[in-house]
Parts: sequence; C-alpha cells; structure tokens
Amino acid sequence: MTALTGTALSNVGIDAVALKPTEVDIERAHDLAVETVTVDYEGQATVPDPEVLRDLSDAFDVRVTAPVRADGFDPHGDDHLRALLPESVGEVLVAGHPAYLDEDEQRRAVAPRLSAAAEAATDPWVGTESIERLALAVGHTQYELLGPNTVPAVRALRAAGVTESIAVYAPVVLSTNDDTILDAVGEYAARRQRVRDRLPEEAPRDSAATGEARAALLRGCRAYALVGGAEDVTEQVSELETAGVDQIVGYPARGLDPLL
Repeated sequence: MTALTGTALSNVGIDAVALKPTEVDIERAHDLAVETVTVDYEGQATVPDPEVLRDLSDAFDVRVTAPVRADGFDPHGDDHLRALLPESVGEVLVAGHPAYLDEDEQRRAVAPRLSAAAEAATDPWVGTESIERLALAVGHTQYELLGPNTVPAVRALRAAGVTESIAVYAPVVLSTNDDTILDAVGEYAARRQRVRDRLPEEAPRDSAATGEARAALLRGCRAYALVGGAEDVTEQVSELETAGVDQIVGYPARGLDPLL
C-alpha cells in the first residue's frame, strides 16, 4: 500500500483518517498521506458503493463503520450491506449512534449482535463509546473517542496487562485561531456531558460564544479534539502514543483542504 507523502496529517504524526460520506468525497483520500481510512456510518443511503471501497483498499487499509443494530449490518437480522463489503475492507463494529438508528433499531440488544459480528469478522475494530466493558470483553482493537481521561485510561489498561491494540478517534483542527477552532468543533465538544453542564442552554456553540461559555467551549475543544498549531498537535499525538495508543484516527473537522 502506498500513499502520498508530506500532507499536514502525516506531518503531525497521524496516519489514519475518518471520513464522513455526507461531508467529503471519500475518493479524495487518495490525496492524503495516510495508511488507514475509516468511513463513518451516516445512514444506509450514505454507505459507499463497494467498487469505491475496493478501489480505496488497493491503496489503504480501509474500514467501514458497521452499527450492529442497524438494518443492513445486523448479524441477527438484515445484514445485506455488510454482505456487500469487499473482502479487502475491514469493519469498525459499533453499537451505533441513536441519530442514525430508528426506534426499532435502538431497542435491539447490543451484546449478542456485537459478539456475533466480531466472530464473523476478520480483525475488526470495536468501538467503545457507551459500551466500554462490553467492547473490552469482545476483544480486538479497541476504538475509543478522545477525551480528557483517554491518556490515564489507556495507561491503566496497559498497566493491567491489556495487550489488544488501541485506536483513538479525534477531530483535528490545525489552527491556533480560537474562532476557527470553535466553528469547527465547538458543537462537537458541547455534546459532551462535561462541557454541556457548563454551558447555559441558550449559549452559542461556535465562535459567537462569549465570556465563561466561550472559555468552557474552548477547554472542551482542547479536551475532545486535537487542536492547535502543528507543534501542539504533534505533542498531543506523542503523549497518546507514549501512553499506549497504537493508532490515532483524525477526523478532518474543517474538511480535507486544510490538511493537504
């Protein structure tokens, strides 16, 4: 597998990227100097064509997010989308974000479906969001969201003898401008309980925020995303790797152009 060299992501030590089909043309991944491309799930209609995924897998380690409760990926029901994935494409098994699941899908049990999907997959990643203990019990590469407790939590796992690979997902904003950071990941940070509790309900979640709300949002952005200049982000990446993270998957919160 080969890729271009010298893009902004690789320059800060990130060799994997998470792409959302509703935001970018995932074929533009060919412009990035990365080794791994993950494709987020945003509903059945947005799952890329198998031929597009197969083409990407000629150049990268490609993984598609597979919500085990969603129709199309349910190992105990409708799994037609999963069956269409090329053999060269791996999976990121997740419980599934409620925003992309209907009421019936949300009621489905996660544990038996996650276990069944993992047994049928080859070297899957397992998303830990909201199901940390279950994900660890299933095993395989643990795929976590970056947060303020990531470094100590990973250190604790390694100290406890956990040898499974650990990958961390993090929005990336290569900018030192506070307004740019807030516009890119302010809303993302505001969805986190620790940040939400510190924000007045009517406070803006972007660069329009002022006073204490703005300060709380900025702290949240720096806790839940990789933000700042290249040197700052490089240091954050290094800290994660030193703690025991094997792979950092950067989500281009401002689109791909700033990372090329």
